[in-house]
Amino acid sequence: MRVLVTGGAGFIGSHVVEALQARGHEPVVFDVRDDPDSDVRDREAVARALSGVDAVCHQAAMVGLGTGFADAAEYVSRNDLGTAVLLTAMAEAGVRRLALAGSMVVYGEGRYTCGRHGVVRPGPRAVTDLAAGRFEPRCPVCREAVSPGLVGEDTPADPRNVYATTKLAQEHLASAWARSTGGAAVSLRYHNVYGPRMPRDTPYAGVASFFRSALARGESPRVYEDGRQRRDFVHVRDVAAANVAALEADSAAGALVAYNTGSGEPHTVGEMARALATAYGGPEPVVTGQYRLGDVRHITADSSRLRAELSWKPEVAFVEGMREFARAGMRGS
Repeated sequence: MRVLVTGGAGFIGSHVVEALQARGHEPVVFDVRDDPDSDVRDREAVARALSGVDAVCHQAAMVGLGTGFADAAEYVSRNDLGTAVLLTAMAEAGVRRLALAGSMVVYGEGRYTCGRHGVVRPGPRAVTDLAAGRFEPRCPVCREAVSPGLVGEDTPADPRNVYATTKLAQEHLASAWARSTGGAAVSLRYHNVYGPRMPRDTPYAGVASFFRSALARGESPRVYEDGRQRRDFVHVRDVAAANVAALEADSAAGALVAYNTGSGEPHTVGEMARALATAYGGPEPVVTGQYRLGDVRHITADSSRLRAELSWKPEVAFVEGMREFARAGMRGS
């Protein structure tokens, strides 16, 4: 299978390229890092790149929190306009198979259970609570403590920043494309991806990258809030394998199917910082109590659907992955 990989020179995309090659496929890299003309917003460039292609793995995106609106137009242009141009070209070229880099950020806060009111969806955390160090969400009905759980794909979307909004819009565009063309689309909703070639010293990198960059400078990783916020850290090679599984699967035509893509083993951000610092050889993390508006408290995945339907499972354990990441090379951007 000849597969166009947008963003194929990037962090996740480069691992997807290697995973495709290992399975005997022919990846075609389309990335502005390699060629300034390889922009998914360029209709002619995309049309040329799709020549002879059987499927597309769409990894190209502007990533990060996007908490304010200063970059909103750029996020929408790169992520949503770019996706629309790509899908239009795919429709015209007769390419009917798509794997999309989705994100867990479309959910907003994770799944919570209140002892009195069952499953609830807390709203955004108040600045007054965050400033006072009250980081845990409360039941929106009785204001009592709630317990975090795993988020399933059927959870209603609740994007809480610009980036999250564009990732949800990408899914809607892909779904509309699938219905219109009879194509098969899969959105892999990545959780916190980490591993070799992660970008360093960039405002759009993930928390693992920030911690690793600090350690390389001889500085302590700075952990926001109290470090007890839960995430699902999934290794980039496992994410790449999920993309290959999605492209090889006999997916339903005319629809988009979303799959959570996580390790299935929640860890706190503080745990991750300590594991990485230990593997690197110090210094120890510092819990700052600071916060960022737009961050959610707990978001962890139920990836059982991906395991069951695509026969995928993560292979890199948390401790093993952090040991490797502690010594792995990183990208400048």
